[in-house]
Parts: sequence; C-alpha cells; structure tokens
Amino acid sequence: MPAAEEALDLPLCNSAPGLAGGPRHRSAMVPLDSEVEEECLREDLKFYFMNPCEKYRARHQIPWKLGLQILKIAVVTMQLVRFGLGNQMVVAFKEDSTVAFKHLFLKGYAGVDEDGHSCSIYTKQETYDCIFYAINQYHHLKNISLATLDYAESDDHGIGIRVCKQHYKKGTMFSSNETLNIDSNIESECIRLDLPELAQKPEDWMQNSFFRLEFYRLLQVELFFSLKGIDLQAIHSRELPDCYIFQNKITFDNKAHSGKVKIYFDSEANIEECKAVNISGSIQRSAQRVLVFDALVIVTCLASLILCTRSIVLALRLRKRFLNFFLDKYKRRVCDADQWEFVNGWYILVIVSDLMTIIGSILKMEIKAKNLTSYDLCSILLGTSTLFVWVGVIRYLGYFQTYNVLILTMQASLPKVLRFCACAGMAYLGYTFCGWIVLGPYHKKFENLNLVAECLFSLVNGDDMFATFAQIQQKSVLVWLFSRLYLYSFISLFIYMILSLFIALITDSYDTIKKYQQNGFPETDLQEFLKECSSRDGYQQEPSASLPCACCLRRERENGHTRASSHCKRTPDACATLCIWLT
Repeated sequence: MPAAEEALDLPLCNSAPGLAGGPRHRSAMVPLDSEVEEECLREDLKFYFMNPCEKYRARHQIPWKLGLQILKIAVVTMQLVRFGLGNQMVVAFKEDSTVAFKHLFLKGYAGVDEDGHSCSIYTKQETYDCIFYAINQYHHLKNISLATLDYAESDDHGIGIRVCKQHYKKGTMFSSNETLNIDSNIESECIRLDLPELAQKPEDWMQNSFFRLEFYRLLQVELFFSLKGIDLQAIHSRELPDCYIFQNKITFDNKAHSGKVKIYFDSEANIEECKAVNISGSIQRSAQRVLVFDALVIVTCLASLILCTRSIVLALRLRKRFLNFFLDKYKRRVCDADQWEFVNGWYILVIVSDLMTIIGSILKMEIKAKNLTSYDLCSILLGTSTLFVWVGVIRYLGYFQTYNVLILTMQASLPKVLRFCACAGMAYLGYTFCGWIVLGPYHKKFENLNLVAECLFSLVNGDDMFATFAQIQQKSVLVWLFSRLYLYSFISLFIYMILSLFIALITDSYDTIKKYQQNGFPETDLQEFLKECSSRDGYQQEPSASLPCACCLRRERENGHTRASSHCKRTPDACATLCIWLT
C-alpha cells in the first residue's frame, strides 16, 4: 500500500485488537447510514493513498498535478541555466575588473595575492612611491586603461581621489634612551585631490604637508576613488549590458609596526541602470522574450502552488473525517503515525519551492529590466527552489518499490541520526575550541574557529591529513607533543568510532526496511481499516445495490455531481440508472 511506503515515522504504531476484530464480525442489522458513511470514507481514503497512475485507472482522472510538475521541472531548470550563464558573466567581469585595477594602481603587483593581502612593502620610500603611483595612475586612467572606464562620483558627490590617514595622537620619541611615548587615541585626517588639482604639476600636491608621514605613530593610509564601467560582453548573449560603479579602496596597513606594510585592495561593484546607452539590433526583442518566459515560469509555479495547497486542505479535511469516525466507532484516538499519513511532506516541499521560484523570478525580471541589482538574493532563491524541485522527483521514483528504499531508509534513520549527531557534536565543539586556543598561534589551519571547524571536518573525511601534521611549527616542544596527541585522538575517535557508528545506524535502518519489504510492513489502524474491504467482500458475495446508490447520493450532496457520476459508473446497471436519474 502506498501509505505504508510513504510512512513518515518508523516503527509504526501497532493496530489495536478491537479494530481488527470489531467491524469484521458486525451484525447485518447495522444501520444503513453508518455503513454508507464507512464505505464512503474507506473509498475516499483508498483514493487518497493511490499514486497518479492508480487514480487514473480507478477513475480515469487525468493527473494534472503530475503533468504540471514535469512542466515545472523543465521551465524552472531552463530559467536557472539561463540566469546562471548571465550571472557567470557578471562574476567574471567583476573578478577581471578587480585584477585589472590591482595591476593599474598597485606598484610592483606580481599578479598573485600574498596570504590575504595584495602585496607588501618594507621601506619608507616604497610607501611614498606606492601612494603617489596610485594617485598618478588615477589621474592618467583614461590614457592607460584598456577598459571602458570613466570617473564616477564618490559618496560625497565629488569626482577625485580621497586620501585618509590614521595615526596615534602626537607623542614624543627619544631614540637616545629608546623611550617611546604614544597617546593611544586615534586621529584621522583626510584630503581630497580633484582632477583639476591633479592636472597641475605633481610637485605641487606631493609637497603638501599631509603626505609627511610619521611612521612611528602611523596606523594606516587609505585611498578612496570611484570608477564606472560597462560590461559589453552581455551583447554577445543578446542581453542588455550592465553598467557598474566600482567603489575602490587601497589600504596601506601599518598597525603591527613590524616593518612590513601590507597593501590591501578592495573593490565593491554595484550594478546601476545604464543612462544614455543606445544599442540597436535584436537585443530588445531578446530581452522581451526572456521576460515572457519568466512570466510563464511564474504562472506555472502559481498553478502548482494552488493545486498543492488545495490537496493539503482536502487531505486535512479527510483526516478530520477519519479521526471523528474512528473516535465515534472505536472510542479511541488514532495513533500519531496514522495522523501524519495525511500530511504529505512532498506537497509542503513543492509549495516552498514554488514560493521561492515566484519571488526569485520577479527579482530576475526586475534585474533584467535594470531596476534591481540583487543578484545574490535572486541566485539563492532560484538555486534553492531548483534544488527542491529536483529533490521532489524522488517522490515519483518512490512509487516503484526498487527506488523507494532510499526514501524509507532516510525516513527511518533520520531521528536516530539527528540524536547521534547531537551527541557527537558536543565532542566536535570541544576539539574545535581546544585546537583554536592551543594550536592557533602555531598552525595556519587553526587561526580562527571557522578554519578549525573546516580543518577538523576535512580530517574526518580523510582529507589532507599529512599536511595538517606537517605544518605545525616546532617552536615549542610541548605544543608539538600536544598537537600529536590532539590530532591522533581526534582522528581515532571520529573516524574509527563515531563515523563507523554513524554508518551503522543507517545500515541498520536499511536492513530493517529490506525485511519489511520482504515480509510486509507493520500494519497500523489506518491500514487495518482499509483492509476490511477485502474481508467484507469475502463475507458478502452479493453486495446490496442500495448501499452504492446511497453512497452515491451522499457523495453527490457533499462533493458535487462529477464525483457522484463517476461512482455510479462502477455500480450495477439498475442502480446506475437510478443514481443518474436522481442526480
């Protein structure tokens, strides 16, 4: 029975003896209305737990939801692929622009960043040369750059380069007795160099007193400037080009005062609407077709959302009918496992994916219309929704017993796995904090909590073990010995014990499911109730014609003429004629 295959919780609750023995030995004098209600409820339950193919064979009902889901998989995937290709061009353009800026404005940049920063300098003269080099390159940008760049207004609505320096308050320095007095309060000074000022002789602004740096109290020097450019490669994909505003910052970091000044280059690219850009050709028509396709995706997901919501509402109504009937007839509540049978988790997954696709498609349309620039949010919504859509395909594979093993194993093992992970997570956190505080000063992979967690997770999966052992600095014999004990104990505990137990839990659930598929699943109250029909068929060889007719009339009053007519088609000819005449 599909209900047993799609059970949400294992082990299932056992059927009560009263249910198995009660209705099967009922007297023939039971009121007709009670039997009509029971048969109608049983028929609705059977129909609810059928898969689309069984529903079509039973009532010739076209599986609209199945066809719609197949269509949605196709259109959502096509939309994601097209958006991904466009997003890939955006990311590539931003990265290429950042690399070009580093080569343009950083003197001596080697093309490869150094351990989190772009490059380093070690003398005072190199510091002055790098600062003046960046300013001169900004001044001559249009003459030297290969890109379609222009100057843009900064946050303060001015065009130019802004230079700021931070330093400790004025102190005194005595080199004779090696005494240094510094006020720890930090002061900031800024100066703006506009284009007209830069057009003058370089000696005029270089001699400014602002650039007389006192390195013994200097913390950092920052250069801020804004540029605008256009991504013309989108034209080759028949899309409207994007215009960018690059907020660039060059930082000369001297906070450590170690004799090494680290240079950082940060570039934040913001997409804005292109103004006064006229592009002729078929790009406009292509953009309109993309918007129409996005609208089709929204309509498809909206229809899927409505149908799945309707199915959940009808299932909850059927659940309420079954609970009330079971309580009235057997004087006890239905077990939780049977109640959860009516809550289809796949429908909830489809509803969530539909909502995310609709919102993401609206954002995508706004991005293509150049009204929004939130690529990241749109990517998260569309990517996650497509993930849910393809995961939902497992539901239809689960109709076949061979493919249903994965779903049932995951459902059976999930509660035990979550409890096991909660316990193992405590030990994992303990190793994370210990490794960070002890090995952080001596190992690059343990410098912060995030790196420690990632390193330990890699070790659990057997990745990069030798490098982790070898990269520990042997400056302290005690720490070196502790690192060996720490790493050996962690690997032994998590790989040989915890990971093995984790796999054993899943294997045990898999073996249980295989036995259930061979010997039958434990029957619940709901399954016993549905099985009563077969026992009643053996007890009553010639069913009364009045029972289906009464059921037909009752269903007509509750659910409309269509379902009544379909039920009448399965009744004897005389009863069918009477049902059609009465309806």
